[in-house]
Amino acid sequence: MSDQIQFIVEKLNQEPFRKNYNLITFDSLESTQLLQLLNDVLGEIDSKHAVDIREELPEQTAKRMLSLLGILKYKPPGSISDLSAFRQGLVTGSKPVIHPVLHWLLQRTNELKKRAYLARFLVKLEVPAEFLQDDTVADINKQYEELMEAFKNLHKECEQLKTSGLSTAEIRRDIIAMEEEKDQLIKRVERLKKRVETVQNHQRVLEIARQLRLEKEREESLAQQKQEQKNQLFHAEQRLQRAQLQLKEMHHAVVDSKPESLMKKLEEEINFNSYLVTEKIPRELETKKNSTYFLQKVVVEPAMSQSDLNVLETKINEVNAQINQLIEKRMMKYEPIDSKFSMYRQQASIISRKKEAKAEELQAAKEEMSSTERQMLQKTSQAHELEGSEVLRGDEFKHYVNKLRSKNTFYKKKRLEIAEITAEYGILQRTEELLKQRHEAIQQQLQAIEDKKGISGYSYTQEELERVSAVKGEMDEMKGRTLDNMAEMVKKLNAMVAEKKASLAPVIKELRQLRQKCQELTQECDEKKIQYDSCAAGLESNRSTLEQEVKGLLEECVQEESNYRYVNCMKRNLEIQLQRAKEEMKAYISPDPQERRKAVREQYTRMILEQENLGKKLREKQKVVRESHGPNMKQMKMWQDFEQLMECKRECFLKQQHQTAIGQVIQEGGKDRLVL
Repeated sequence: MSDQIQFIVEKLNQEPFRKNYNLITFDSLESTQLLQLLNDVLGEIDSKHAVDIREELPEQTAKRMLSLLGILKYKPPGSISDLSAFRQGLVTGSKPVIHPVLHWLLQRTNELKKRAYLARFLVKLEVPAEFLQDDTVADINKQYEELMEAFKNLHKECEQLKTSGLSTAEIRRDIIAMEEEKDQLIKRVERLKKRVETVQNHQRVLEIARQLRLEKEREESLAQQKQEQKNQLFHAEQRLQRAQLQLKEMHHAVVDSKPESLMKKLEEEINFNSYLVTEKIPRELETKKNSTYFLQKVVVEPAMSQSDLNVLETKINEVNAQINQLIEKRMMKYEPIDSKFSMYRQQASIISRKKEAKAEELQAAKEEMSSTERQMLQKTSQAHELEGSEVLRGDEFKHYVNKLRSKNTFYKKKRLEIAEITAEYGILQRTEELLKQRHEAIQQQLQAIEDKKGISGYSYTQEELERVSAVKGEMDEMKGRTLDNMAEMVKKLNAMVAEKKASLAPVIKELRQLRQKCQELTQECDEKKIQYDSCAAGLESNRSTLEQEVKGLLEECVQEESNYRYVNCMKRNLEIQLQRAKEEMKAYISPDPQERRKAVREQYTRMILEQENLGKKLREKQKVVRESHGPNMKQMKMWQDFEQLMECKRECFLKQQHQTAIGQVIQEGGKDRLVL
């Protein structure tokens, strides 16, 4: 706030205000002084507002200031969102209201001067439709609009001239140079006339020269006509070639087709053209008209600064956020009830968008085909002009096209096979990884089952048996001489192995069942995964379409919201103007003289008459003053001389009285001395 006040004080101390304020004196200003200061700044922007606010009511002052601020597109700060509070602060001269206004005005004084100047001529006066029924009013309104358009064009030209860099000094120099050239040409023509007059039969020679000039001009026009006819002939030949090509294609189509296919093709073409005429083109035309209308509105309005654009962007973001919140609330509120209808609406909107997209693709394909045909005609004509060139025609061209198609089909087939092999390779890699993970998981499950059943270490036992057999061999070598001990050891070992096998038999049986169940679950998991992948792909595609639809609806919502606000503002302005016009009309046609005097027309008529009478009286007074100016000046000179004469007589009389009084005093003093 201190920076704002310092900026205001600096601007007010400069030209053209020169207030000589400091921060203390500016802060100590009263509300009336603040309002007068604001009015002075507005008067600098628009001279019509350079008035003394003490001579008008506070409501009139606030109304006048609000109207000018509205024209200048001033927006109150966020803390003053209520217009009534802002108006009340403007009436009372509140500092929190006046200071931001002064800061905003002093920041862009030159720009606002230009905007106020343009608003004086470009703010259109809306006339009600019932008044326009009168021919006189309609003609005047039409002239008013034409003059407004002429003013726009002239203002644009003036701005262009200001920015073009041309100066008046250069233009004057060019004019002077052209005038000198004109004088030289006139002198040269006169010399040539004098020289020609000495020649015999100069009139006949001049006539022949004039006829020669006319014939040359006619020759140039004939050459131009010849060139135009050549161009027309070239275009006609191209049209003929296109028509012949179309006729040839139609012959081929008729030879190889049936009436049913032709009728079907014609019906499709008719349906497509009718769709373009009835739906697509009118929609595009309406869109273009709306965009043109909004662009015209933007052109008419004064230029906006970067700060105005930033304010509009912030407002747009806020409105978009509010719209998103409202859409979410609406979806949360009505989704259970209108789920079926919303699904149908979504499907219908998706189908309509697909239809529009296909129509645009078809239109683009037709345009591309027409451009390709034109290029083919040009290439054909160029090939005809070249010597020794060969052009494929008829069966050769068909054979070449079939060959290209077969190669293209073979290429697509191989590319599809490569894609399938690549996909299969990826699947096999993934299967290998899954099998490895499954093997590790089964091993872990097996160990867990062994621990649970109390036979942990079965696999370890198998390895232990192998180790024991190795130990047995060593012991056979070490104790080969003790066969009885070895036989007993073998019996013990066989008994241990049999016991271990007997104990592990139910576990192995259960393990087989678990393996079978694991295979079934693995197969079921693969099937579920395939279903999940397909469902996820479908949901992803639906999500993308829904996102596009939501984006389009948000854009439409934003556009409709802006249209609604614009139409609402226009409606409000029209209602206010209509109410003013009705009150004016009511007061004008009222039989009551007092009420009729309140009409604006009567007031302005009365003021015009008063001013005319006043001007007439002033002109008469001026005439009388001019006529009596000389005699009055002489009379004034005589009165001045007379006044000087009387002043001189008064001084002489005073001197005489003074001398007489002195003489009497002297005489009385002498008598007193004689008496003594």
